[in-house]
Amino acid sequence: MTSTIPASDSPGREHEGTGGSPAIELRGLSKHYGSLRAVDGVDLRVQRGEIFGLIGHNGAGKSTLFKMMLGLVAPSSGEVLIQGRPISGGDFRAIRRGLGYLPENVVLYDNLSGLETLQFFARLKGAAAAQCQPLLEQVGLADAGHRPLREYSKGMRQRLGFAQALLGRPQLLFLDEPSNGLDPQAIRDFYRSLQALREQGVTVLITSHILAELQERVDRLAIMAAGRIQALGTVQSLREQQQAPLHIELSLANEADVLFAGQLFSGQLLTSQALPGAGQRLSLSCPREHKMAALALATQLGSRLLDLKILEPSLEDLFFGLGDAARRPA
Repeated sequence: MTSTIPASDSPGREHEGTGGSPAIELRGLSKHYGSLRAVDGVDLRVQRGEIFGLIGHNGAGKSTLFKMMLGLVAPSSGEVLIQGRPISGGDFRAIRRGLGYLPENVVLYDNLSGLETLQFFARLKGAAAAQCQPLLEQVGLADAGHRPLREYSKGMRQRLGFAQALLGRPQLLFLDEPSNGLDPQAIRDFYRSLQALREQGVTVLITSHILAELQERVDRLAIMAAGRIQALGTVQSLREQQQAPLHIELSLANEADVLFAGQLFSGQLLTSQALPGAGQRLSLSCPREHKMAALALATQLGSRLLDLKILEPSLEDLFFGLGDAARRPA
C-alpha cells in the first residue's frame, strides 16, 4: 500500500477534535439477546478526523457495537448518531454512502479480477468507476488488477477489501481486523495510508487483536469487556488512570553489584528481581510517583551501573489488567 500524502506512523498526541458535532456519538447504547447483554449502556464520542481504536476479548461486545453503528443491527435501547444524525432516521441511506467498511472476513468472488471487483462495488455504492484503478495503485495491487481473485493471496484479498472500503471517498471508515493476513511491510504501508486519510479529515474506527500495532498509531482507544467500556483515553492516560507501575531494568557489572543494587532498592516501595541471561541485570517494579526517587537511588550505583532502561506498561498490559478485572466476580 502506498500513500501520496506523507504522514508519521505514530500520532503520539491527544486528539482535540475539529469542533462541531462528533463523527460518532453513542448514547446509552445496549443490545440484549434474551438474558445476554452483548452491549450494556455504552456512551461514546469519536471526534471527526480521529483514529480511534476499539479493543476487547472475544465476546466483549465490540463486533455487536460495530454492527449497531453501521445500522446492521438494531439496538435494544439507546441511540447512535453518525455525523450528528440518527441511524434510525429516514436519511441514513444518504449517510451510509459516506461510510467505508472493511469486515473481518473479506468474502469476494473468485472469478472476478481485482479491477472488476472494485467496479462491481463502485456500482453498488454509486461511486465513480474512475476511482478503481487509482485505488488499486494505492493499495499496491496495480500489477494484479487484471488477475482473477482465485490467484490472490490472503494479504492481497485484504488489501483489495481495504480498497473497496475507500470507494466513494468516505469520511468515516470502519475497519475490523484490517491487518489480517498482511506482511510487515504491508502493515506499515496500511497505517501510513490511515495517517494520510486522517490528515484529510477522515475519521477511522479500527479494531485489532494485535495490540502492539495500535499502541502508537491511534489517537485514543476504548477497552471493552462484558459489554461495557472499561477504559477510554490515550495509551498514556490509561497508564496513569490505572496507576500501572513502571519497570526499570538495570545492567550491572557483576553478580556482586546485582546483590548490592537489590539491597539498595529494598524498602523503597520497589520490588526487584534478578533477570536471567547474558550479563547481570536487575528489574525493578516502580510505582509511577516514585520514578524520580528510583532514578536518584540508581545514581548511587556509580560505575557499577552500565545501563538503565525505563519501560512503560504496554497496551497489552493495560488490556489484560482491565479485562481480567471486569470478568472477575464481584
